[in-house]
Amino acid sequence: MVSQEQPVPPEQETPAESRGTELELTATAADWPANQQPLWRTHPKHWPDIWRRSIQARIVTGTLLMSTVVLLLVGWVMMSQVTDGVLESRRASAQAEAVAQLASLSNTINAADPTTINQQLSELVLGSNRPGLYDVLLVPTDSSASNAIRYTGLVDSDSIPTELASSVMSDDSKLWDTYTVINYRDGPSVPGLVVGSQLRVTNERYAVYFLFPLTAQQETLDVVQNALITAGLLLVVLLGAVAWLVTRQVVTPVRMARRIAERLAAGKLEERMQVRGTDDLARLAVSFNKMASNLQRQIRRLEELSRLQRRFVSDVSHELRTPLTTVRMAADLLHETRDQFDPISRRSVELLQNELNRFEELLADLLEISRFDAGAAALDLEDVDLRDIVNRVLENHETLLQRKGCEVQLDMREPCRAQVDSRRIERILRNLIGNAIEHSEGLPIRISTAYDEDAAAVAVRDHGVGFRAEEAEMVFSRFWRADPARARTTGGTGLGLSIALEDARLHGGRLDAWGSPGDGAYFRLTLPRRSDVTLSGSPLPARPPDASRVVTEKSLVDVGAPYQKLTGGEER
Repeated sequence: MVSQEQPVPPEQETPAESRGTELELTATAADWPANQQPLWRTHPKHWPDIWRRSIQARIVTGTLLMSTVVLLLVGWVMMSQVTDGVLESRRASAQAEAVAQLASLSNTINAADPTTINQQLSELVLGSNRPGLYDVLLVPTDSSASNAIRYTGLVDSDSIPTELASSVMSDDSKLWDTYTVINYRDGPSVPGLVVGSQLRVTNERYAVYFLFPLTAQQETLDVVQNALITAGLLLVVLLGAVAWLVTRQVVTPVRMARRIAERLAAGKLEERMQVRGTDDLARLAVSFNKMASNLQRQIRRLEELSRLQRRFVSDVSHELRTPLTTVRMAADLLHETRDQFDPISRRSVELLQNELNRFEELLADLLEISRFDAGAAALDLEDVDLRDIVNRVLENHETLLQRKGCEVQLDMREPCRAQVDSRRIERILRNLIGNAIEHSEGLPIRISTAYDEDAAAVAVRDHGVGFRAEEAEMVFSRFWRADPARARTTGGTGLGLSIALEDARLHGGRLDAWGSPGDGAYFRLTLPRRSDVTLSGSPLPARPPDASRVVTEKSLVDVGAPYQKLTGGEER
């Protein structure tokens, strides 16, 4: 048999250790919680958590994304305008140059000897060339003509787009141009501008094309593009840094306030924010500190009232035991000799005995509650089968079951063993089963047991009057009754479910309740099978499978969680 003491909440920090503590409104990486470390010190798998939890991360990321989109749009517009301006300027100058060269070439051809002009065309084309500025290509318009194509600078005739050639062939009165890629027989291809028109030589027509390389313009545009990219990247980084600094000025005090609030919730009531300046954040710190001071005063006052209340209940309960013992002895003596009394006196003695039994039960419950409040309750663990405890409780309630005419349906096919304090578990089940019988209105009740690897559970289901969903959170309150005017046959004190809840919590288990008016009630007790197990679920459902009405489930108390206390005050 193993004895286990009740877990006691950590003691409150003494005022000498925490009084006057002030937190700086600055934060370093070492001070941050593990889930709020800087991004560069966090594993990538935790980045989604940082995105969900950190306002600063979302603001900085959003600023970077929006500034990147804006800069891309601005860069695209600026690059388009610069490109159009540079190319349009080069196009205008190329057209002017082509018009001048066409006029000069036409005058030269007209002044030449018509009989030898075809032999002189190559020299004339070479004479009109400007090396480095443009090349000239002379193509006969008659595809069947035997005249060869004249060109300069080893330029390839494939450089002329088909659409431009068709336009030049279709109209000899216009100057046509387009952008293309100029191919050379002895070098790499370069972007260029082609300007074309027709030229008459004796009785034949030729298409003359001036090919202007745009290498210088391309280099200029590359320089502008690189400058825009570099400036954009620097601006994005600068905007990100500005966003980080600005949000840090706001988020850091909020983060400090959150950490102080967590410490206040943990019972360190002396924590305060440091006030600097007179801005909005400073006023927030002042208001926060005032709130903390008011909470501290109220909590101290409530703690004192709670301490006095617990001491009063404990003292009164102990002090009543001595006179109650004397009254009990006298009442027992009268009860044993009641047959010698007249009917009225005999009935009075029986009433006195019944009320003394109820008074002793109430006194025992008060003493048990005072032990829970004082943290003095302990467990006496042993390995037992919960079915045996259920059967033992049913035997004790046999008389009540017969009087109520209530049928008990058992769903306990397999052993359900766990390390528990059988006395306390029997008390829990005695309360649950007793309440089910009392409120069943003569309808059957069902008791189920189940277990898994870590937990064992017992559920008690009745089909009586039930209770409303809004009353579900109050069924475990001390002295609370759904219907104070109801006639009670078991003489309950109103502390049974409250004590049952404390017993379940002491085991590290949980006690859940579900109810629906006219559909009965359902209580589920879940216990860890071993003392070193932390509950994560239950082998039985949280609401009865045969519920005829769909109502909201309310898991009333998760008693597997630690006490939620600020200091040493009673949990409410």
